[in-house]
Amino acid sequence: MDAVPPHSPPPGLSALARIVGPREGLPPIYRDLIERLARETIPANTRRALESDLRYLAAWRRAATGEDLAFPESEDVVARFILDHSADLAAMAPDDPPRLVADILIDLGLRRSRALPRPATLERRLASWRRLHGARNLDGPFGAPALRSLLARARAAGRAAHGRAAKKSANPVDRALLDRLVAARGPGLHGLRDAALIETAWATGGRRRSELSALRVEDLDLSAFAARGAITLRLRETKTHKEVAPPPLLLSGRAARALDLWLRASGVTEGAVFRALTRPDRVGAAKVLDRGLSPTAIRAAFARLVRAAGLPEGYASPHGLRSGFITEAARAGIAVEAVMRVTLHRSRDQVAAYYHELDLEKNPATRLRDAGDGRA
Repeated sequence: MDAVPPHSPPPGLSALARIVGPREGLPPIYRDLIERLARETIPANTRRALESDLRYLAAWRRAATGEDLAFPESEDVVARFILDHSADLAAMAPDDPPRLVADILIDLGLRRSRALPRPATLERRLASWRRLHGARNLDGPFGAPALRSLLARARAAGRAAHGRAAKKSANPVDRALLDRLVAARGPGLHGLRDAALIETAWATGGRRRSELSALRVEDLDLSAFAARGAITLRLRETKTHKEVAPPPLLLSGRAARALDLWLRASGVTEGAVFRALTRPDRVGAAKVLDRGLSPTAIRAAFARLVRAAGLPEGYASPHGLRSGFITEAARAGIAVEAVMRVTLHRSRDQVAAYYHELDLEKNPATRLRDAGDGRA
């Protein structure tokens, strides 16, 4: 990779605002990209995120280089983007190019502050940039070894600035806690929905809130439920499967029954699986709304279950579903490869980071010497 060229002087703020304004929508030259992506089967919230990221990328490119986005983009420009979002702007002079560009984006309402963005935000924007290349059947430079190395350093800087986000939850939702939360659900449709929500999330490896929010009835195969009590589930996209479709997942037992009961009781036959509901009326009945639950609403529903179970606020979060599933799998002695097939992780290290063994006596590794001979 060639040396990163110096920044071109950014255009004036008024000129840039005319090109990419926070309230004016996307520039016409990029609308075809969104139209191509719209032809893909992607959730509405994913499309909105792509539009937001494209607006940000277009504004950054214009502010940093004085030019529009290019397809394919050069490796040097992507490197500059990573560097601009991993630099300590507070330590820079006001006229240093990275700080000048950041200030323009702040004035446009596209960046909140000069603080270093979280690693997840940087990675999401790069993923959107790559996906926009894919919409034009272009690869782009994003897989270049030099860029991967640079991004790894940027992640480290972001984690240092924000504090490493601990993947281990203080209270993973193991089977005992899951049972307690399900038992605490309320009556009527709200209770059926919330039980189906957390049972489905847990049994499919601790699915993320965004994945549950995007789940549609069309993604479910219920043909084997009557005969085998199984439901096949296909996610549209996951954090680890952005370029290819994720493999199917399977619900069985309690989780499948909870999901089937919710679908039958709610009458939901198409569109979002997990729906918003009205408040119960005088006789305790609620109506199912057309809109699906947002990730924020899913977090709120989970928090209500925690409170209803008599637990302190913050005792557990939806993230604990993933940690609890992996913990229970480890306690049962299930091979990590089998666990990864359900959680859809691609790295053993990622799975290990979620493992919580709260009770060492339950760890099957402590009984390995006597395994199979009938002795305690």
